[in-house]
Amino acid sequence: MKDVVYQHREVIRARYAVAAVFAVHGAVTGSFATRVPWIQDHASVSPGQLGLALAFPALGASVAMPLAGRISHRFGARTALRGLLALWTLSLLLPSLAPDLLALCLALFTFGATAGMADVAMNALGVEIENRLGRSIMSGLHGMWSAGALIGSAGGTLAAHLGTDARLHHALAAACLTLLGLIACTWVLDLQPAENEEPPPRFALPPRSALLIGAVGFCAVFAEGASLDWSAVYLKDELGTSAGLAAASTTGFTLTMAIARLAGDKVVDRYGSVRTVRVGGVLAFVGGLLIVLAHHPAMAMSGFALMGLGIAVVVPLCFAAAGRSGPNPSLAIAGVATITYTSGLVAPSAIGTLAQATSLVVSFTLVTLLSGGLAVFAGVLRSGDRDRPKVVTGGPRVRSTRDQP
Repeated sequence: MKDVVYQHREVIRARYAVAAVFAVHGAVTGSFATRVPWIQDHASVSPGQLGLALAFPALGASVAMPLAGRISHRFGARTALRGLLALWTLSLLLPSLAPDLLALCLALFTFGATAGMADVAMNALGVEIENRLGRSIMSGLHGMWSAGALIGSAGGTLAAHLGTDARLHHALAAACLTLLGLIACTWVLDLQPAENEEPPPRFALPPRSALLIGAVGFCAVFAEGASLDWSAVYLKDELGTSAGLAAASTTGFTLTMAIARLAGDKVVDRYGSVRTVRVGGVLAFVGGLLIVLAHHPAMAMSGFALMGLGIAVVVPLCFAAAGRSGPNPSLAIAGVATITYTSGLVAPSAIGTLAQATSLVVSFTLVTLLSGGLAVFAGVLRSGDRDRPKVVTGGPRVRSTRDQP
């Protein structure tokens, strides 16, 4: 009995440690996103060129993600996460140092590659902890990511308001986040591969069952990527706001995403995946309308906040639905991840290219239409509501309805 209690406490401690890792990962993204206008000016790139450069993080992530499984297999989950997270936090330095378009593309490719590998490693540990606890925690973990992004973007907003050089800002942020990440990794689960276990495959094609689910995730990630990377630029270029106020729009977006994800597990357990995503799609659509019709910064900032609230829990629910959609959950989840990362690859460049040809207002009209698609196609996530575990508390081991005969 003592061993069971100790193991349960170890898992709980590991849950909080992984939550901290998610927060650190998000803080890097928030720190970067709020300084995109500064980086654009420093590298002297046009909106179209910036859109091209912003495609490189997702490209780097898509190329490097399969390596994370092999690194974890070789070194163990804890050591792999510690190293990959440190690479990610330190790569925050690179984009602000880029003097031109080519250097910016290379910096952002590296930035995305380290982000993707750390992302895979921490999500794999999150899924393992969820399985051991027997209840949903992934939305909450993604909420911690958004909370970290909020903290990072708040720091970036302050730095932009004070006119701080982004190179100095990112150097200080990278040092602090690297230290915090290394400390948090001390308590994550140290998973080791079984003896004679084969390394994971380099690439997994999405199974047919995951394609429609992945399409819903594609819409959500497209809207998320567009809002994170272009919200500050939108307010600065279309509405003529100051750099500080423009950066604050990104903060508002990440704030509502953080709140929705932290509350997401309870909401989904009560109302189900389909209803949650449908309501979220309506909120995101209304937010998009506020953005494209805005004649005042407050209206656009409210739109970005609603957009964040509406799309917040979609990706975690897509992973949950994929895991229940066929006989091979890991392959289905990997397929959905591939599709969503493809969306992250397409979104920034599509927004920039369309803005170069027309305007950012037209670009966000496309984002608005895709957000509305969440409400229309939410039914494909219905498999995520079947066999949802119902947690029974009161002991170190948590039973679910799937444990019962």
